[in-house]
Order: sequence, then structure tokens, then C-alpha cells
Amino acid sequence: MRQGKIFLLLLFGCLLAPAGFCGTNQGSSSDSILYSSFFPGETWYDTDSVHINAHGGGILVTQGIFYWFGEHKTAGYGGNTAQVGIRCYSSNDLYNWKNEGVALASVDDPDSEIVRGCVMERPKVIYNQKTGKFVMWFHLELKGQGYSAARTAVAVSDQVTGPYRYIRSFRVNPERWPMDFTEEMKNATDDPNLKSWTPEWVEAVNDGMFVRRDFKCGQMARDMTLFVDDDGKAYHIHASEENLTLHVAELTEDYLDFTGKWIRVMPGGHNEAPAIFKRNGLYYMITSGCTGWRPNAARSAVSGSIWGPWEPLGNPCRGEHAELTFFAQSTFVLQVPGMKNAYIFMADRWRPRNPIDGRYVWLPITFEEEKPVIRWMDEWDLDVFKK
Repeated sequence: MRQGKIFLLLLFGCLLAPAGFCGTNQGSSSDSILYSSFFPGETWYDTDSVHINAHGGGILVTQGIFYWFGEHKTAGYGGNTAQVGIRCYSSNDLYNWKNEGVALASVDDPDSEIVRGCVMERPKVIYNQKTGKFVMWFHLELKGQGYSAARTAVAVSDQVTGPYRYIRSFRVNPERWPMDFTEEMKNATDDPNLKSWTPEWVEAVNDGMFVRRDFKCGQMARDMTLFVDDDGKAYHIHASEENLTLHVAELTEDYLDFTGKWIRVMPGGHNEAPAIFKRNGLYYMITSGCTGWRPNAARSAVSGSIWGPWEPLGNPCRGEHAELTFFAQSTFVLQVPGMKNAYIFMADRWRPRNPIDGRYVWLPITFEEEKPVIRWMDEWDLDVFKK
């Protein structure tokens, strides 16, 4: 780790600590590190000198403070399951983060949907001005069922740091057709014997085969994010249809349910890890392909409306390892308040063999001909947005 912009408040105890030092997020150290810049891909310590444990996360800004919510990973086999829950950190400068504890804990009750060993992924929190509640959504997989449940889950709190009260999980918009679905698509008959990835199968997917399959029980929801528009309306964006198509779905006024209004985005495009933001009246989305825990090339798209049509813009990354998104995968785009055209691309470097050692890749987004561009930087700070 570079030390040009890192000031040690005490001597180098945490840097000299054994490998197991970051194997847990419990307890604290007397040492503390103060950052004044970002170091993408390197170990990032909180104010207790413990590796930040907020994977697949997102950020909420409220009352001038940044709150980072993410998955608490553990070491070794099973580290991607929810042994602890969803953790929260706070910061007033985006560089230095205080551990605020577990915002939503997995539990020991075997009858609970969030029992330890389930999967709780990509948590995002938004604030509802009308109800005064903080609302958390995340991707939930039931314990012992792999990734077959494909549910979205919601929790709520009066305080930004929690604890959040778990409400329920479910499939999205049962018995509701997407807005961009024609009558012909609704009434189409699908051949159950179609072989996967044949031209006929791809055409059937694009034509809504999985939408029809899941119409009664609700649409699948895996990798997800949230977006609150200028008018206060909130949207849940998630990978659906066996990760083959993204869905944009409107939330109710209290942000706790769906209105039934939704669309498909880039049908059959095999996108996941959506991150969405708005600039100059245009909506931008950054996603990834679907290659499991292995990195791939990012994708981007733009639309003049949240409801589309969405126009693909290609890979926003530039430079060495751009074809692998710098060995990371998108999770969120943060618009930095008080700064013009300041957007931070947030991504994770997954470590499936030792999930707790996953690293964070935060990089500035610039724009060329109204297209988002992400370039690698070994070290950077917010002054980049002033240039």
C-alpha cells in the first residue's frame, strides 16, 4: 500500500499484522489509518484498522454523511453465505469509514428466511421522504436451495444504521405483464423441448419465454440495485429470466412493494450486476456479463427515460485489463453531492476461495461524447472531478 497520502496515527501495527488479522470484522485495533485518496484493488481498512467488509454494496447519503451497506463475508468455504448479515459503515469524506455494525443480521431461527447460511446479496438502502423510513432491498436465496429461489427481500428501519426489521421476500410482480409486452407475446406457446442456446431458444427467450413461465409465481430477481429519481419515485432494477434479461420495476410510494409497472431491458442480453445513475436528463446503466465469479467486460447503456428504450453503448472501461473490468464487477454508481459531474464507479473483486478478502475497485467516471468512460488509476482523490 502506498503511504504518500496515508497517515498513520500510530505505528505500523496493522500493516505488520499476520494474514489472519483481516479474517474477521469483530473487535478492533488500537491502530488507525487515515486516508486522503482511493487505492483501487488494495486492502481498504476502516477506522479500527480492519478490512472493510461491505461487498456488493451501495451508498446512501443523508444529512451530509455517507453510509455504505454491503454483504459481510467470512473466510473460506461458505464465506459467501450470510453467516453475519449486512453491515453498515459511515464516512464524511468517502475515504475513511467507521464500522457502524450489522444493519440486518442473519439469525439462528431455522424457520426464518434469513437464517444463517442463506444468501443475502447486493443490499441497497434508500430513504423515503413521506414515511421517514429507511428501506433496504437485497437479493435473497433460501438456505440450502442454491440460487433457485431468486427472490428479492425488503427490510425497514427508523434509523439509517439500523437495526433493520426484516419484512419478507418474494418473486417480483406476479400476474403482471411488462409494459413492453405485446398481446402476441402474452399468448405465445413455448416448446418445452427447446435446446438451450440454439437460435430457436434464443429467439424464444427474447420473445419472453421465461416471463410467461414465471407469470403466475412472479419474476426472478437476482443481482439488483435501487434508483430514486428526481420526482421521488423509486425503481428496483434486477437480473431476471435466469439472468438473461434485466427488469426495471417501479416501487410503491412507501418503497416497500411493487406497483406492477415494469419493463424488460436488453432481452436475452445476459446482463447482471446493474448500476444506474442519471446525468443531464439521461439515464445510464452499467452492467456485467454472466461468468460466475470470474470477471468479464462491463457493458453500458443509455436512455432518455427510465422506461427505455435503452441503447447499448459498449464497454465503458479503457486501457489495460479493460476487457475484464479491471478484474472487478459493478455494484453501484455514486453521484457525489455538491460536485458537478462527479460519479464514482463502485465494483468488487471477488475472491470465491476466501470471500472476506474481496477487494473494492472505485474509479471516477468521465464522459466522452456523452458516453461514460472508466479508466484505471492506481491512486486518485476527489480533486479529479475539479479538473
